[in-house]
Amino acid sequence: MTTNVLLTGPFGRVGTAIIDHLADRDEYEFTYLNRSDRDGFDTVVADVSNYDEIRPAFDDQDAVIHLAGYPETDGTWKETLENNIIGMYNTLEAAKDAGVPKFVFGSTNHVVGMYEVEFSPEIYEQDFDLTVDHTSPRRPDSYYGSSKSFDEDLGRYYVENYDAPEQFYALRICSVRHEEYDHPYGDAEHGVDDGDWERGSDQYEEKVARMKAMWQSRRDLAHQVECCLQDDDVEFDVFYGVSDNDRRWFDIDHAREVIGYEPRDNGEEWDAPPEDR
Repeated sequence: MTTNVLLTGPFGRVGTAIIDHLADRDEYEFTYLNRSDRDGFDTVVADVSNYDEIRPAFDDQDAVIHLAGYPETDGTWKETLENNIIGMYNTLEAAKDAGVPKFVFGSTNHVVGMYEVEFSPEIYEQDFDLTVDHTSPRRPDSYYGSSKSFDEDLGRYYVENYDAPEQFYALRICSVRHEEYDHPYGDAEHGVDDGDWERGSDQYEEKVARMKAMWQSRRDLAHQVECCLQDDDVEFDVFYGVSDNDRRWFDIDHAREVIGYEPRDNGEEWDAPPEDR
């Protein structure tokens, strides 16, 4: 049986990881909702801040993966309000009205980002004693993180008060990168390519240490999303989106136990960027 999936905000780092690893599978039929068209994709052109534009795309869908929104911590209140809060409300309303049973939400580690702000750069080292799990107090580091925290609560409100969506999965995604930089040296190498620093510099080494803690490989991200699509039991829950990195401070045991998340990658298995391995 094919699962019809509507993917909003599909062409960024996270959305393309889902497309690359799941879209060709016989189990899924994807429709993409984006603010602009994209050649070669079945795209509904609409803005999540406009309910009337997006509503028809939700008909006959079995699941929504909601990624659309302002994606960075530098967002102003106006940007996060329109794209992340109003957009989330419209998406949940459309799912409710269309009777879509499953909602997978691309949340963010920035919901608890102040832990990193408080303890960096020591937090990037393997022996740092901190674990943040789904029960830890939220500590947003920005309007962006605050908006995603609100969105998680709004999702819980919908599943506990309406018939649809019936299931809501908040994935607090860490560091997913485009394919070229999909490795724990990705941010450091990106900076070299942009001329921001040199290999071996303090800035380079700190970026490597951070990514060895925060990296979620594209295949692990897609696998975690698929765990949500195939789950029948969760009503509402929060999971951290990170690979099985030795130095991570985010818990993944909860995701293992509840939805069967089994990441394949570990940043510590890398000791150099790809071309030097």
